[in-house]
Parts: sequence; structure tokens; C-alpha cells
Amino acid sequence: MKAVWNGQVIAESENTVVVEGNHYFPPESVHTDYLRESDLTSTCHWKGECNYYDVVVGDDVNKDAAWHYDNPKPRAENITGYVAFWRGVNVEA
Repeated sequence: MKAVWNGQVIAESENTVVVEGNHYFPPESVHTDYLRESDLTSTCHWKGECNYYDVVVGDDVNKDAAWHYDNPKPRAENITGYVAFWRGVNVEA
């Protein structure tokens, strides 16, 4: 699987974890130089507190287009530190 935005591969892995239809990429497969911490947080009733990244390619910013769980609840431990994408980031095989 690949996560692509503005023609740039942001993450690529054969070992994503699919949760609720979203592919979560292992931390080592994500090109973090295209991610910038966001102030946005949210809470999922079964996964816990979620943090977001802006996806940045050149001068273009896709606000809050990636998210991750650093300390998920026990049922979601398998995605600790993994990153998922939305808001126009194409996740494709």
C-alpha cells in the first residue's frame, strides 16, 4: 500500500493494519519529513486519544490529513504509533 499526496509518496508498506476501513502504516514506513505535528486531537471511544499531522509537500499543506495513536486503549494496541491518512491523501495498492 502507498499513501500519496501531490505526487509524493508519504508512506509505503506491505504490512498495513486495516481498522474501520483505514490502512494504518507502520512508523518505519512513513516519510516523516512530509509530516508536521498538528494541535488537533480527538477521542475514539474504543481506540483512545488520537493526534494529527499536517501533510506538507513543498509549499502545499494538507491540514490534519494524517492521524496516529501514541497510547491507544488495549483493544487498539496493534496500531500504536501507526499512521493513517485522509483528506485527499490517496491510499492505493
